[in-house]
Amino acid sequence: MSEILRYEHVDISYGGRVAVADISFALREGEILGIVGESGSGKSTLIKAAMGLLGPNGMVTRGDIWYQGKDLPNLSETEQRKINGPEIGMIFQQAGSSFCPIRTVGKQLYESMLEHESLTKEIFEQRAIELLDKIGFGNPKRILESYPFELSGGMQQRVGIAAAMLLNPRILMADEPTSALDVSVQKQVVEEMLLVRKCFETAIIIVTHNIGVIGAMADRVLVMKDGKAVEYGDKTQVLENPKEEYTKKLLDAVPRLNKEVL
Repeated sequence: MSEILRYEHVDISYGGRVAVADISFALREGEILGIVGESGSGKSTLIKAAMGLLGPNGMVTRGDIWYQGKDLPNLSETEQRKINGPEIGMIFQQAGSSFCPIRTVGKQLYESMLEHESLTKEIFEQRAIELLDKIGFGNPKRILESYPFELSGGMQQRVGIAAAMLLNPRILMADEPTSALDVSVQKQVVEEMLLVRKCFETAIIIVTHNIGVIGAMADRVLVMKDGKAVEYGDKTQVLENPKEEYTKKLLDAVPRLNKEVL
């Protein structure tokens, strides 16, 4: 598999304070990379940097983030918007908070797609129903006709994944997509993301503090602490034979999903 995204010696700062220091890793086509660490370790900051979502006080102060020959931190806002969505999609921790409560899911997804391509409502609905059906929704049309408050938190999160996939991005960034969910719903979300990879060959970076999710999904793992990389390698190597003491402590301390559930 060829590389699709590469971080080279990346430093990220907020208001002059270094939050992430000297991070390097690569993401290959169709691969799932898990980034794991305690709160405040800088893992979410890493993926936000690739999408220009660091906010007014955040910036990449050193290094490069390469995608398709482009250094993402150096792109203009216009160039970044062309990549965000069609090329790199994002799933947030609580997808439901990004939906307007007084408009149907279908209307909001349609308007979101219109920002990147011109299509009729009929073509959108056909595409959306096919996608929702493909990734396991039992009644796709009902989902599109529903208001967000009519969907459970877990269903909102699953719809958030589907929304990110409507433009068929090559990379999907997932920022703590299961942390606000109970274990049974976590299982559904994990299975849905794995199905996205299987159906669309999408590369995924998932940020989480849950070792069980990493164990169920990732091909490779990056362990972070205090803004620095502690360990990086194949999942089996990192989770079953960790080299660093911090990784061993993290494996012992972080709650795991029950193997029978996953």
